[in-house]
Amino acid sequence: MLITIPGVLDREALAVVRDFIASAQFVDGKLSAGSEAVTVKKNTEMQIPDQAMSQLNNLVMGNLVKHPVYLAAALPAKIAAPYYAKYTTGMYYGNHVDDPVMGPPGQRYRSDLSITLFISAPDEYDGGELAIHTAFGEQNVKLAAGDAVMYPSSSTHRVNEVTRGERLVAVTWLQSLVRDPLQRELLYKLHLAREILLEKAKDQQETELVSNAYVNLVRMWSEV
Repeated sequence: MLITIPGVLDREALAVVRDFIASAQFVDGKLSAGSEAVTVKKNTEMQIPDQAMSQLNNLVMGNLVKHPVYLAAALPAKIAAPYYAKYTTGMYYGNHVDDPVMGPPGQRYRSDLSITLFISAPDEYDGGELAIHTAFGEQNVKLAAGDAVMYPSSSTHRVNEVTRGERLVAVTWLQSLVRDPLQRELLYKLHLAREILLEKAKDQQETELVSNAYVNLVRMWSEV
């Protein structure tokens, strides 16, 4: 399931994020790649002092973790601090699957879902689409600045070569309360139906039945 999370960062927040990035140093992205990805990764990643990184992450993640679409679709248990990647002309990230378990010792988490937050606007670069293999074929994603896409970390995906301009993104991963992706998809669809019923028919019996079913399925399928 691919989910677009619109408006994670508004224009003002984007300007602050881009100011941080403009003053940062970037290093070879292979330094953070896993054993599979290191052979297909050609980008750079941001390095700034810890205090500045904390301020940046508080802004970016503070907006993401409150977003209603993120909360409903991810049912998050743990989420990692993001990294910030830059792709200039000729850079790309070949086909790969994200590492199944991430994080330092004592803070390990299972990567169920990956999130790419677009910082550059689509007209600022050519190429650079996030290409994700799905059951319905390959999906190419290139969103507006401030929007994010969430997709299964188990899916094969790549970043197409940038042929003009500069692609800036923030990327993170999370462990969901619900491990099974089909169960998460069913819960998200049921959540959407529940929200419609709560708005249009709050006091009706069918609303109560759907709401109770949703709540109790979350209880049944959650791992805490």
